[in-house]
Amino acid sequence: MENSKCLNCNSEIENNFCSICGQKTTTHRFSLKHFVVHDFIHGVFHLDKGFLFTIKELFTRPGHSIREYIQGKRVQYFNYFTLFLILLGINHFVQNYSSVNNVELYGKEIVSGYMTLAENYYKVLKFISIPFWACVVYLFFRKSKQNYLEMLILCMYMMCGMLIIYLVFEIFLIICNDLSVLKAIKRIIDFFTVVYFFWFIYQYFSVFYYKKYSLIVRSLVCTILIILLQWFVLNTINNIGKMYFH
Repeated sequence: MENSKCLNCNSEIENNFCSICGQKTTTHRFSLKHFVVHDFIHGVFHLDKGFLFTIKELFTRPGHSIREYIQGKRVQYFNYFTLFLILLGINHFVQNYSSVNNVELYGKEIVSGYMTLAENYYKVLKFISIPFWACVVYLFFRKSKQNYLEMLILCMYMMCGMLIIYLVFEIFLIICNDLSVLKAIKRIIDFFTVVYFFWFIYQYFSVFYYKKYSLIVRSLVCTILIILLQWFVLNTINNIGKMYFH
């Protein structure tokens, strides 16, 4: 329905948006299709404003897309923090339907402490690693003149990519109960995660005038340190869980 006056503030309108309040000049009657396709999806996921686009970019050109986001090209992208929280929620929800006992898959020593804490502090535990990752990236790529907060955002999106990768594994845990197959898939997922981190970091800094050999070495060492940091954080959490929350 085209209107010469804004239905929200009654101001005269000339373009697609009201210059006073910003509302679109084209409105629709409420219908089931409009409710489901636009209002519900937009309200819950903002899918029409970057959710699926951001996920696609994270697995087709992760470094380039997030660099563009940080440099100001943000309209099409889903907010990093909201995306992180949504993916955490999805992962945590899917974990509840696993057909395999965590003790069988990961071992009693790892599960006993970590899972005790994870049940109550899942989001916090995942978030803890990100500032440490950002420190590593910032130290290795200081010549790029990117500040620490920009590296924090980079690592937030990198964590989102990792959560999506591990969501695939969580789905396998639902549909498959063969322990040997799941352990093999877990190794593949872990390897793919390492490759993904390297690809992400390498691509992000590929325009900052680092020599190719230097960029490869920095990206590789940075990836290894991030993986080691992740292991250290999880191991520390496991020990705390066994000592104080078991």
